[in-house]
Amino acid sequence: MNELLIFDPKGGMPRLLMIMERLRDPDTGCPWDIEQDFASIAPYTIEEAYEVADVIERQDWDELEGELGDLLLQVVYFAQMGREVGHFDFASIADAISDKMVARHPHVFGDENRDKSAEQQVVDWEKIKAAERAGKSQGGALEGVALGLPALLRATKLQKRAARVGFDWPETEQVLDKIIEESRELIEAKDTLTQADVEEEFGDLMFVMANLGRHLGLDPEAALRAANAKFTKRFEGVEERLAAMGKTPNDSNLAEMDALWDAVKVAQKNI
Repeated sequence: MNELLIFDPKGGMPRLLMIMERLRDPDTGCPWDIEQDFASIAPYTIEEAYEVADVIERQDWDELEGELGDLLLQVVYFAQMGREVGHFDFASIADAISDKMVARHPHVFGDENRDKSAEQQVVDWEKIKAAERAGKSQGGALEGVALGLPALLRATKLQKRAARVGFDWPETEQVLDKIIEESRELIEAKDTLTQADVEEEFGDLMFVMANLGRHLGLDPEAALRAANAKFTKRFEGVEERLAAMGKTPNDSNLAEMDALWDAVKVAQKNI
């Protein structure tokens, strides 16, 4: 192993691959890194992907490079573990995704006409993916939607798959009617049924809400992320106003905080 490359600040991708190989060395590596496996690293990969999304949402471009590096490290980690057991390595991962991108863009790398809208390109992309799934002998329309996805994102993907084979409400108004129906069922469950039944009805309502977002052309996951950010900003504004009064939320009450919330809402909208 070329130790000099490990300390080369311009070593690029070969340096990072060598660092990971060294970390996983059973004799001289890091005990924590040696103990990890695919399952134990997967949660970190999801976390790092969300941190990338977070800095983009906040437009914190100074932090993005570092977060992308953290995410890249996850791929390198999996590549090293795959290499150790003979499944794959970083080069084969890169080759596989390169082959996929070339195959899925015949209008760029093949002889198909490039003169089409972005919407049509999405349709064509989905057709190619469907053909790939058929080639892998996937039976049902919903097969291949990853179980490990965040629930809201997975709900949207499941609904998109079902819609491709015609299982979908043709009009948004029908989705709204279903939301009203599920809301009523949730209220009834709250008053008369078990907690497990309430949870089931709540899940049904969340699932239909995700469907409404899809019908409106929205990304439900992104919409909820934005709502979380808005709530955080406004509540922090309430805390700031309370602090100016020498108080904390624990020293306040709902009526006072609600009034401050309304004031913060108006102030932030006028920025």
